[in-house]
Amino acid sequence: MGLQTRQQWEEKERQFLSPYSQFSADSFGRQHAEPSHLFRSEYQRDRDRIIHSSAFRRLEYKTQVVLNGTGDHFRTRLTHTIEVASITRTTARTLGLNEDLAEAIALAHDLGHPPFGHPGEHTLNQLMKDHGGFEHNRQSLRVVDELEMKYPEFNGINLTWETREGLSKHFTGEFTNNAQPSLEAQVADSADEIAYSCNDLDDALEHCLIAPEELKDIALWSMLEEHVNQRYSKLEFTRRRRYIIRCLIDHLVEDLCQQSAVNIEHSGIKSANEARKYPQRLIGFSLTTRANIQNLRDFLLEHFYYHPNVSRVNQRACKVLQHLFEFYHKHPHLIGHQAALRIKKEGTSRAVCDYIAGMTDGYALKMYGKHIGTDYLLSELLSGNTTR
Repeated sequence: MGLQTRQQWEEKERQFLSPYSQFSADSFGRQHAEPSHLFRSEYQRDRDRIIHSSAFRRLEYKTQVVLNGTGDHFRTRLTHTIEVASITRTTARTLGLNEDLAEAIALAHDLGHPPFGHPGEHTLNQLMKDHGGFEHNRQSLRVVDELEMKYPEFNGINLTWETREGLSKHFTGEFTNNAQPSLEAQVADSADEIAYSCNDLDDALEHCLIAPEELKDIALWSMLEEHVNQRYSKLEFTRRRRYIIRCLIDHLVEDLCQQSAVNIEHSGIKSANEARKYPQRLIGFSLTTRANIQNLRDFLLEHFYYHPNVSRVNQRACKVLQHLFEFYHKHPHLIGHQAALRIKKEGTSRAVCDYIAGMTDGYALKMYGKHIGTDYLLSELLSGNTTR
């Protein structure tokens, strides 16, 4: 069979992918020109660069919802990212889209998340309100464009325009000419919603922060619970719960694929650029499923994300970030050489914010203990218990 070159792979894409997928050979390129790889396509290179980045490795020690380290089975930001990538690949493949591009976007979508999950993000945004704010999607783009230091010729990891487009989310700067991102980016976004809705629910149930009987008015759960009970009436509790979650993910992915295929067909688009110009997103759920997902998300917001045992710990963790921000603002020479170099260009606040956002939960707690002291706040977090 011989070696498979990049050009051969690009030819296979045109042969097997849908005409509205984003072909590797049609990439708008990178910010810094580089020669193409002999074997890997442009988006395969993006995926590999993301996986080998320091920011990606640090996701293992960053909180998804419940403080990292307080339970062996709670999702971390890394396991969530892997689950998003898995759903993304399945959906992209089913719709005939570019799986490599979609996977690269999924793997990079949370690189900019700070310690302590979304409460940590909200805290940094408040602290930075007079300096441009903080938002993890923009920070993910900043990580891959500026903050990773790996190559001698440029900062960042120099991803393709299409992968960076998928991280921008809000279409600012160079991404404002289109109504929508690529279909691959839309797939990664919907896969993210499936992953956190289903798996956050799984975490809450496994650790008894939500009881199954509380879900009786959640249409998605009730429907699939009834289906599972009819087929496996004697299934023991833990396996039954896990199987319902599995069925829930499968149901949402199937709905996403089927509805998106209908949307694409009705749109009449014939190319990736036509998909970008289309006024509405074409990757999405049916109206009924969309309403049911929102019902589940509202429930999680009230009963899990703001559960007293979760929010109490998160609020204390956010005080750690606040104290660290104030401390490093007074002592910017302690943020490290590379971070300090950005002070002259972007100001102390942004340099400090970048430094803190890149920390893992554990490193933030360690620096708090080193600089501020092992007070009650640190002791409470290190011994935190989130179960009922």
